[in-house]
Amino acid sequence: MIKIAVDAMGSDRAPGVEVDGAVQAASQLGVPIVLVGQESAVRPLLEKHDVTGLPIEIVHASEVVTMEDSASTAVRRKKDSSIRVAENLMRDGKVSGVVSAGNTGAVMATAKFIVGTLPVVDRPALSTVLPTQKGKPCILLDVGANVDCKPLHLEQFAIMGDIYSRAIFGIRRPAVGLLSIGEEDSKGNELTKESFKALRLAPINFIGNVEGRDIFKGDVDVIVCDGFTGNVALKLSEGLFETFIAMLGQELHRTLSAKVGAIFAQNAFRAFKRRLDYSEFGGAPLLGIKGISIVCHGRSNANAIKNAIRVANEFCKHNVNDAIEKEFMKLGLTRSAGA
Repeated sequence: MIKIAVDAMGSDRAPGVEVDGAVQAASQLGVPIVLVGQESAVRPLLEKHDVTGLPIEIVHASEVVTMEDSASTAVRRKKDSSIRVAENLMRDGKVSGVVSAGNTGAVMATAKFIVGTLPVVDRPALSTVLPTQKGKPCILLDVGANVDCKPLHLEQFAIMGDIYSRAIFGIRRPAVGLLSIGEEDSKGNELTKESFKALRLAPINFIGNVEGRDIFKGDVDVIVCDGFTGNVALKLSEGLFETFIAMLGQELHRTLSAKVGAIFAQNAFRAFKRRLDYSEFGGAPLLGIKGISIVCHGRSNANAIKNAIRVANEFCKHNVNDAIEKEFMKLGLTRSAGA
């Protein structure tokens, strides 16, 4: 049976949103949940819900990793933190996946230290799903796990993204692009130029370089970049979405005629907001580790936690890690020295 551990102390509003999201996931999706955190804080919030018959349990963890803690502090000093206890549960086979809206660096470092990476993967990649004009998702990776990369890493990211797209979204032959400053293979820095050569020979549907404006068009299913570039693109996108929604709302209420029109457009406006709402996409899977770790935004609400649990459950059901390992072995890709 698939069971998902939720780091109940991770988000900016912990443990309230984690408890609410876990209850929603257990009741609506039927996913068994383990809430990991300080029991004195978690249990009273859980008892406010009617959880009769719901598969939810609490595992106590005495320490909390804050946003100010460094990744090394989280791993070495806080050995009874909620994220470390959750990863220990996965390592020991007591849960199938972990969801956390905590310190991203700490979550990634703890996952790598406790459960480790797949033997065929040099570096895990943090992936995210972005909305597009055509309604289908676009996977962007890496978005923050690896600031400095080599062409081999981007090749591995591309293959993992291809497997992710096929397994979770059912896209038979995903179009894979390399994020650069121009479509020509001569454009970009040394990393993108060398990565272009490697990706052209990779067993994927590589369509070449794509630019930032192509991310949201819907013509590309997987876009690969280093973690520095990906994180900047992701944060810029989040800020743009929030600004666009706010500005659109202001304009709809600026004049009487616009207010009347806004009344009739409410359903469309709500649907539009849902298409851009990060909480609907359920966090960023950390691809390439042994086990399933989903990293959520620190500002996550209960809906984001619920959907992150949904994503973790889907990754487990589709055996994404097994697919990655088998694909890499079939291709003869192995971990490089010094990675």
